[in-house]
Amino acid sequence: MGLILKQLFAFIKLLNSDTGNISLAAGMTCGFILGMTPVLSLHSLIVFLILFFFRIQIGAALVTAFFFKFIAFLLDPVFDAVGSRFLEIASLQSAFTTLYNMPIIPFTRFNNSIVMGSAVVTFTLSPLVFIASQFFIVKYREIVVTRFRSTRFWKAIEATKFYQWYYKYDQYSWK
Repeated sequence: MGLILKQLFAFIKLLNSDTGNISLAAGMTCGFILGMTPVLSLHSLIVFLILFFFRIQIGAALVTAFFFKFIAFLLDPVFDAVGSRFLEIASLQSAFTTLYNMPIIPFTRFNNSIVMGSAVVTFTLSPLVFIASQFFIVKYREIVVTRFRSTRFWKAIEATKFYQWYYKYDQYSWK
């Protein structure tokens, strides 16, 4: 639980910073994929590799994956229905048989209706989640952060020596 709280506080700090919107939105999208699909599958491993090889905020991905994992359990009947429909398409049966006989592809567990349904739904909705999270980040920074920084409470905190010391320390410690 301590790791999740640490990631949550880091995520809030990232939202309030001037970190790029695209890397945060990409992290939230990867977290959406990780949270909505089963963890022990090949496509989850591919998403983890994407997180580590590209400049994507891992903290944002872990926090959003944690929260979307709760929603995924509620959507399992929907994933099962979508996956069953997709797996029962007659024209794809020979392709599924060929894929299942390949060396690595069965590790995706695509023959499970919940795994297939969650993969189809999440990969279909991923572009929308990316665009929505970018919009959310921009609006959050425009409305909430600017309003909070204009309050007397924040100005009083900024005037303290401790904040000035922390700001200077934080400025030099990340470079």
